[in-house]
Amino acid sequence: MRSIITMSGAALAVVVVVVFFLALYLLQRYGDLRKQQRMVLLGTLLSWYLCFLIVFILPLDVSTTIYKQCVLDHLKDTSPVIQATHTNRTEASTSSHLSISIPKCEEPWSYIPDGVLPVFWRVVYWTSQFLTWLLLPFMQSYARAGAFSRVGKMKTALIENAIYYGTYLLIFISLLIYLAAHLKWRLTWTELQTIGITAANTWGLFLLVLLLGYGLVEIPRSYWLSSSPDYLLAKTYFKAAKMAVEKAEAEENLVDIMEEVAGVHESIRYNHCLRKCVDTILTKCPIEYQEEIGRNVESSGGEPSIIPTKKSLINLHKKVISAVQRHGQTQVQWSILSDQAFHLEDVTKSQSSPTRLFTHSFPATPNSQIRRFIYTPTVEWYWECVFRQWFCRLLAALLCLLSAAVVWSECTFFSTNPVLSLFAVFIQSAENQYNYIYIEMACFASILFMCVCVYSTVFRIRFFNYYNLVPHHQTDAYSLQFSGMLFCRLTPPLCLNFLGLIHMDSAISHQDRIQTSYTSIMGSMRLLSIISDGFYIYYPMLVLLLCFATFYKLGSRCLNLLGIHQYVTDDDLISDLVDEGRELIRREKRKRQKAEDGDNRRFVWRERHGAEGAAGQSRASYTEIKDNQNSPETEIKRSVTFTRRDGNIDDQQTSLLQDYSSENGSPNRRSTGGRYLSLSPSMTGLFNDV
Repeated sequence: MRSIITMSGAALAVVVVVVFFLALYLLQRYGDLRKQQRMVLLGTLLSWYLCFLIVFILPLDVSTTIYKQCVLDHLKDTSPVIQATHTNRTEASTSSHLSISIPKCEEPWSYIPDGVLPVFWRVVYWTSQFLTWLLLPFMQSYARAGAFSRVGKMKTALIENAIYYGTYLLIFISLLIYLAAHLKWRLTWTELQTIGITAANTWGLFLLVLLLGYGLVEIPRSYWLSSSPDYLLAKTYFKAAKMAVEKAEAEENLVDIMEEVAGVHESIRYNHCLRKCVDTILTKCPIEYQEEIGRNVESSGGEPSIIPTKKSLINLHKKVISAVQRHGQTQVQWSILSDQAFHLEDVTKSQSSPTRLFTHSFPATPNSQIRRFIYTPTVEWYWECVFRQWFCRLLAALLCLLSAAVVWSECTFFSTNPVLSLFAVFIQSAENQYNYIYIEMACFASILFMCVCVYSTVFRIRFFNYYNLVPHHQTDAYSLQFSGMLFCRLTPPLCLNFLGLIHMDSAISHQDRIQTSYTSIMGSMRLLSIISDGFYIYYPMLVLLLCFATFYKLGSRCLNLLGIHQYVTDDDLISDLVDEGRELIRREKRKRQKAEDGDNRRFVWRERHGAEGAAGQSRASYTEIKDNQNSPETEIKRSVTFTRRDGNIDDQQTSLLQDYSSENGSPNRRSTGGRYLSLSPSMTGLFNDV
């Protein structure tokens, strides 16, 4: 017994540690651990960690509950035998009867003692609810506030959340009074707690089904389409065309805001009481803009303009933070899309290679010596051109089967006699054989697949520029915390829905059996019969309609009609965007090749003079070359023009690709018509921050 408890404790400790590092890895990939605020990172990490922990611990709760149910059933079966033995008072007959009537029921290796899981679930659940409804919304408003002090940011956050949640609280109290008056409830603290949990889970289930219906179709389809390099390349061209427009808009917006900053910097002198606010705004601007603003102010000798108020400076501070963040995101996303396009073009060219060697347009330095010797060009050719396609197709076929099982079970889990839910059939068959390892593995694989479908949708969706999870440390604080809020609101109803699929939730299955420790903290859902017997049973069936809508891309087609372009293969406008993206990638590739050729020539020249022993002359000549390259005749300097030009942004977006041919123009300089002279920055130093 002691060894089993030790094994279960070790398993629980391993799960806790592994889940923590998983959440930390995702936060490091999407957030910036060095620059973003510690409270933002801590709140996001804690929310992700608790949600992942619930998913990993729930299978252990299921196996422990099944073991308890097994013991309880055997005790019920043996109670008549024990009574008969007491009347006969014969120990021999008692032992024989017990040995015949009590089958073997072993404890699972991961059995968790009584009293541990209820406390664990209560702490995890209420902590996640505190995060999603109170702390994270407050930190969202705090991070987006433009105030210059902590007190000002806290005041702004409190006002915004008071208005938002005050409305929710008023509606909740009104409904509570209505239900108490008409249903004649005697509301105790336990019942109020159950109503609050039910309301939160109902809202989460409403959003869960929408995201799940999209992920069940899109994830298998994405892997199936990934087996075609031509499809991936065309989609990458389409994304590049869209990203070029977004990149130009971000640069335009940044320049406009920098003009406002320059005007404020010129109007507020150093002896003014608001000068500290202006200095704070300047620290949030890119370095090249700070230098240009300083030079413009020194050269200007005109009279200062109207002095802005502190409220206008707060708004300007907020716009500067948002514009700089968006500009950095577009730069990194453009670099990532360019690399993806170059790689897919290499795959397409290497497929017809007679030597079966994979060739790169821009050879990359291997990360390690082991990778250099193992992942050779021949091995890379077989993986990229042969095995990867079959692997993606097999994985897509497996995911299709899992998606079909989830959809079938969501539509039939309310039927307990006969049992139609596939997940319930698998778990009950393992329960009859007391195979606890199979139960835990089946539960973990099932709930993990559902979580991947839901969580991947959370990482993919984008609400304009307000919510967008961007990898390579480019996600802003607002999006990180919003994702943490979504995770905390989606995970509890997801776990309850899974327990309903395997008939472990008596509020839905109406079976007389022991409840899991997780459902025990939720209270009796039967308090609201319209929720437990209606919404929780019939609303998940909507996932079937959502799967059909996702399969036929109805959402993408509707967005195309609204002017928000999505990749659809049978659309003429999308084909035009693909052609534009191909041209943009071709020009970007030529720029990189020119830059690489220049670096190679300088390296060869440097090595040649070093070999000849003319060290002093080489250094002097190389310094002269660098100076010439940094001169205006050889290198395009990034400059900021703070002169307002005529023209609107619609004309700039329409003529974006037409003006792209001016490759030697500054990225931020505009022509007299208000258009860009170039879409991309200069060749040198373009992707130094990636």
